[in-house]
Amino acid sequence: MADTFSDTRPVTGLFNDRESAERAYNSVSTRGYGSDDINVVMSDDTRATHFGNTELAETELGNKAAKGAGVGGAIGGTIGAIAAAVAAIGTSLVLPGLGLVIAGPLAAAFAGAGAGAAAGGLVGALVGWGIPEERVRHYEEGVKKGGILIGVRPKNAEDAAFIEQEWKANRGEHVYY
Repeated sequence: MADTFSDTRPVTGLFNDRESAERAYNSVSTRGYGSDDINVVMSDDTRATHFGNTELAETELGNKAAKGAGVGGAIGGTIGAIAAAVAAIGTSLVLPGLGLVIAGPLAAAFAGAGAGAAAGGLVGALVGWGIPEERVRHYEEGVKKGGILIGVRPKNAEDAAFIEQEWKANRGEHVYY
């Protein structure tokens, strides 16, 4: 079935607190998606608030957020026990001018596009990833208000339905496939 699945739309959702974002992230992680498959976008302020404390960062989502902070600027104190895990996490990027932390394949695309991507901001990056602009506006506003945007391209229709259902059950807003 996975070989015939040609729909490349991502499943995306906005989470307004760390706990619901962690559950959503873990729901796709336990389904076999790795850090290089899962996109996470949040403001740098949200990263500092929810993932800046290294004790709180010791989760997959926290490690991904901390990795972004390590690339774009200094993390207060020492990472210690999570240093090896952070080094193994996929591409992450901090965009200081935009105040965003982006992790996952979207960060690699942003980095590859260079200054043009930074000028286009979050809207341009998400529209380029295949998300309709009207939906992106909700996400952009949510991220500015402290939300955490998560997105993943499902491997098959069954995964798409599962992810959408799990994210809605985990208080995800604007969950779309």
